[in-house]
Amino acid sequence: MLQTIEFVDSLRGQGSENLGLDLRDLGIVLHLVRNHVSGRLTTMACLAAASGLSYGTAFRAIEGLIGSGLIVRRPRTATGRSFSLHPSSELLRRWQLFAGHTRRLIEQIASDVSQAVRKPAADMAAVIAPPTVLENKLALPRGLRLLVHADPTFMAMNALKRQFEMILGVPIQSKALSIDRLWAEIVQNGQRPVSAYDIIACDLPWFGDMVGRNRLRPLDDLIAGSEMDMADFLPDAVVSARRRGRQYGIPLLSTAELLAYRTDLLDDAGLAPPRTTVETLAVARALHAPERGRFGIAWNGGRGTALGHTFMVAMAAHGQPIVNLGQTADGFLPEDMTEDHLRPMFDSEAAHAAADYLTELLAVSPPDILSMTWYDRARAYASGHTSLAYAHTLLVTLFESDPASPAYRKTGYVPQPIGLGGRPISPLGGYALALPSNIAPERVAPAWAALAALTSASAAKLFMTNGSLASPRFSVNRDPEVQALSPVIGVVDAIARKGVLRAWPRPPVPGISALIAIAGEEIHDMLSGLKTRAVALATAQNRAEAVMRGLDRD
Repeated sequence: MLQTIEFVDSLRGQGSENLGLDLRDLGIVLHLVRNHVSGRLTTMACLAAASGLSYGTAFRAIEGLIGSGLIVRRPRTATGRSFSLHPSSELLRRWQLFAGHTRRLIEQIASDVSQAVRKPAADMAAVIAPPTVLENKLALPRGLRLLVHADPTFMAMNALKRQFEMILGVPIQSKALSIDRLWAEIVQNGQRPVSAYDIIACDLPWFGDMVGRNRLRPLDDLIAGSEMDMADFLPDAVVSARRRGRQYGIPLLSTAELLAYRTDLLDDAGLAPPRTTVETLAVARALHAPERGRFGIAWNGGRGTALGHTFMVAMAAHGQPIVNLGQTADGFLPEDMTEDHLRPMFDSEAAHAAADYLTELLAVSPPDILSMTWYDRARAYASGHTSLAYAHTLLVTLFESDPASPAYRKTGYVPQPIGLGGRPISPLGGYALALPSNIAPERVAPAWAALAALTSASAAKLFMTNGSLASPRFSVNRDPEVQALSPVIGVVDAIARKGVLRAWPRPPVPGISALIAIAGEEIHDMLSGLKTRAVALATAQNRAEAVMRGLDRD
């Protein structure tokens, strides 16, 4: 009984200290925040009814909270006579602190410890509150129209559709496509007199092509007129969505391509995590046991885009981007500055070494490796069929969040194993949100407001806690609640700060999609035994040079 009394007394103190409210108003706050998180609309009448107070007292209390800036009153109609109520950003911040302290009090009782082990105040301050509503509904007739990629972050966005519709004040129509179909739809949309979409998701390497073909609107004027903190984004993610000094996209999700390995299997075999391509082959051979249904390593071997990406990052691991980018002290420029920087490099020593490496990997890979793509390789590792896997952090939820997976809590990560003169790097992947260049002028301002809301730190955290593990923001990756989701979040944050997470292995230059497709076809012919290495790379070089010569160099 004393323990319960102390808990209730402490909770009352926390409510007063962190919420700054009269406890009489707690019922109002509970209902308001519950509806906000659930994506349900709150009116004055329903909030008063749920408060537990008499109507007169409830209405006076609600008006007081509106006057103090803790509740936002947003018009529902043009006349303003009808309105909805929402928690303000300050109320959500206070609630986040109150919720954190409450959980710690509960943990204290559950563990029967005499004193609570509290996190430092600085740690509590790093917790990001949920997104609040826009003060005014977006002026978007027929609602907000999105074109996105079918991956976990965008699926999380779709699952949170009701909440974001409430935040923005308009219906959301979203079309999610596979990577190749998304490219085709962006191209087709750019040929329309007026865009069919307000916001499009663009793969980071595509920006060179999309900007060169005038398919995206520059955002610099909109950024300058907003409070967006561009310094909070991973620098290479920002650079990837930039062209000739102008910003065309705002990062929504950033992934790292890492090598995942089974810590238990390596420990049992007395093996260290591989840091080079030679060590990767040795570890994969040691753990390759097809007679037991377990293979050495999974990677993207599927013809076309999947294998093209694999070969491109394998070249980078050997110290050479797929085109002749200018060198810097710590790598390469992610953008072409001269025509020579767009020269394909399939005839380089790194390309030959990368081709040899993939050929050797065949012997320790699953039988279906030459049809394997991003999801397939993550699923093979998650199911225990491989001991190692090249994996995008976008898909590690398949084993990080599944207790039934043999790899659950038994996975370690290292950057891309290096070869030749390469240095430790992890290719940056991900998507940025952009405005189509042919968007109707009257929709630019509200579409930008929606884009800013969807790429905010609070929205990024919401995606992370609903299935995504791919935030492009430093503040979100430092959030203690986010870091508790998976060890891979801390790994990505650490390598980003060390300058290991880079954009140049997948450079956003004109023609990059064609080069990836060429690599995915020619290297697949080589791995299938249809062509020798020399013939495949020579053919790739000739095809790539023809493509790059035909580009409109903008």
